[in-house]
Amino acid sequence: MSGHRFHRYRTRDIPVPGGALRVGVWEPTGPVRGEILAVHGVTSSHRVWAHTVERLPGIRVIAPDLRGRGRSTANRPAGMARHADDLALVLAETSGRASVVVGHSMGGFVSVVLAHRHPDLLDRLLLVDGGLPLRAPEGLSPEETVAAILGPTAARLRMRFDDEADYLRFWRAHPAFPPPWTPELEDYFRYDLLDADNGALRPATSEAVTIEDTVDLTTGSALRVAVDALGHPTRLLTVPRGLRDEEPGLYPPDHLSALLRERPAISHRRVAGFNHYSILLTPEGGAVVADEVVGALQAP
Repeated sequence: MSGHRFHRYRTRDIPVPGGALRVGVWEPTGPVRGEILAVHGVTSSHRVWAHTVERLPGIRVIAPDLRGRGRSTANRPAGMARHADDLALVLAETSGRASVVVGHSMGGFVSVVLAHRHPDLLDRLLLVDGGLPLRAPEGLSPEETVAAILGPTAARLRMRFDDEADYLRFWRAHPAFPPPWTPELEDYFRYDLLDADNGALRPATSEAVTIEDTVDLTTGSALRVAVDALGHPTRLLTVPRGLRDEEPGLYPPDHLSALLRERPAISHRRVAGFNHYSILLTPEGGAVVADEVVGALQAP
């Protein structure tokens, strides 16, 4: 993956307990006007931020592959607290701290826990369709909980593909990704593939880590405690459509209204016209998030 007009792109591996995290760094080609830590979602990677970075001249972007994803070698144990502590180690090895931490989907939950466990490492939070508790079904097994929340997104992790073209055909049939496709989107999908047995390819995300993380964010204590103690200025973006372009998305209006009534200090924006993926994986969505990043960096 090459740099953008305004950035030089590189990666580095940062040690964490049990292995290392692959970290993407987009370094501005001109003067640095700000810095953010960008945290991806549950089955994603740092490449999800490409469209946003393109619209952030002068902003250094540090974006890890969380453990169990992308090219990171660290795996289990996972959970929100472990990911948050990993991010603290990433910041210690890169910039020391970040003015704004931006989290998409599960990355939003991890970011909230990071703010609670390491409050001095950041000034503000920008949460993109994640970060506040989901309406999770009760009485399910861990596997059933993952299936209820993620659906086919989780089932994909057990699939095998003949080659890159086979994997791209899978995503082209997905309702959340209508044409036209961009080079950044195809790069994002290709990065998700690793060698599997018998010459096949598999998604890079670990199913076991996904199960552990999804159960932890819905039933564990780390997120609940962090949300209740949230003290950093926080901006929440939500979208009306979910992981398969379905309504009402991850945050049904009644559930979201109740969450925001209990937390009036959170600034909220409902962004029409996007689903859970397209808010980052399209040029238009990347522009929305980039504008919000700039606003967060300029806030007092």
